[in-house]
Amino acid sequence: METIRKIRLASKVKKQSIRQIAKEFNLSRNTIRKVLRSEQTAFVYRRGKVHRPRLGPHIQQLESWLEADQGLPAKRRRNAMVLYEGLQGHGYRGGYDSVRRSVKHWRETQRQQDVDAFVPLTFEPGEAFQFDWSAERVVLGGITTGIKVAQIRMCYSRMFFVVAYLREAQEMVFDAHGRGFEFFGGVCRRGLYDNMKTAVVRVLRGKQRDFNQRFEQLCAHYLFEPVACTPAAGWEKGQVEKQVGTVRGRFFTPTRHAKDLTTLNAMLRSDCIAWAKTRRHPEQRDKTVWEVFQAEQSHLIPLSRPFDGYAERCVRVSPTALVSFDRNRYSVDACCVGRSVQLRSYADRIKVVYEGEVIGAHPRSFKRDQMLFDPWHYLPVLKRKPGALRNGAPFKQWDLPHALHRTWAALKRHTDWDRQFVDILATVPYYGIEAVSAACEQALLSGSVTRDVVLNLLSRQHDEPRTEPLAIPPHLVLSQPPQADCRRYDRYLKEA
Repeated sequence: METIRKIRLASKVKKQSIRQIAKEFNLSRNTIRKVLRSEQTAFVYRRGKVHRPRLGPHIQQLESWLEADQGLPAKRRRNAMVLYEGLQGHGYRGGYDSVRRSVKHWRETQRQQDVDAFVPLTFEPGEAFQFDWSAERVVLGGITTGIKVAQIRMCYSRMFFVVAYLREAQEMVFDAHGRGFEFFGGVCRRGLYDNMKTAVVRVLRGKQRDFNQRFEQLCAHYLFEPVACTPAAGWEKGQVEKQVGTVRGRFFTPTRHAKDLTTLNAMLRSDCIAWAKTRRHPEQRDKTVWEVFQAEQSHLIPLSRPFDGYAERCVRVSPTALVSFDRNRYSVDACCVGRSVQLRSYADRIKVVYEGEVIGAHPRSFKRDQMLFDPWHYLPVLKRKPGALRNGAPFKQWDLPHALHRTWAALKRHTDWDRQFVDILATVPYYGIEAVSAACEQALLSGSVTRDVVLNLLSRQHDEPRTEPLAIPPHLVLSQPPQADCRRYDRYLKEA
């Protein structure tokens, strides 16, 4: 390049001829003409065709190995030295540098082919939000646990909300939306999703999708339009895709410790607010994300009542009054044994419904092979089979008031203690647990604890309510009310 500069200066500035320049710099005239005619300040040599007299017969084998390694993680791919040693086993007698240059050229070519271009997106206030899941690891109660994190991001203000769950089920999707919209104070007009199975049943042509029926109800309740991205086109919701890495690096690195999931979600909520108050908005550089978010809230759709976010399925009640869900079993009212009921699973609880009435409700268990009982569900069975009170699984560790536990122990001196105690328990639906507990306490203080004593005390404390006289319609009132006269019986007796 220095020689080219001197040649151009000699010709353009000093006005020397080609013969003088060639003589001064000891170059051929053709070289001088090439520099002056091309008007270039540098020449780069590129070999049009690479000759590999030794590697040529082995190029196909080398490229097949590189293609096979392309689908493996980077740490498991063979480097150039390992490939060189493998080619030697196939008869290659050339040098290592030729193999290294070929491997480098092949990988650069593949990298250029994989590069894709994207279009920057822009959104109006309150126009859209994006939703996605990520998998993280935390320490809950001293145990390392894998969790699923639902992430919602508002496209205009970049404000986001994250909440953690132990599952990635449909009821968690509903709960995450409810919490997120409550956090934002409103709903955007559109929601951008990938084609997750909890929302999309079938992918049709273009942007058409068959959405899940319950997911459609969620969208209708909060009044937003769901939009599913093109398969394998994550750039259409690139903000939340990038947010996954941000949240992992800032909120879960190093590994997060929390007492339980509720504590963890409270910490994540505070972290989202703290991040927004310190982060500059990428487009409005003079404002923070929190300031832009506060301005965007006036453009959101106002919230109504919370959505009843459950996933429903039909199950059958077993002869032991249990229903199965997620490898666990939950008790229901024994009157529904053998019937098909509706099981509604929420993010944190289970509810069982039969003909519109709730026949069982339990906190949801995320362990395996657990049985969760409500002993009161088996009260109708105890009335017929009081002996089940002795070894029945639902009645182990029964959380009863202290007075009832003492009455249970005091009755065991009788041979029919189980039947007597069941008769006392049978009064709970009528009088309430507090009244029955008070009657048992009074019986214990008197020193005479039996079924009859407890029932007598209950009947004294709770008299039968007076029944109001029925209102008789006017057309049914007797015009001549009957008179009570016992002497008429005596007259009829004498006649007889």
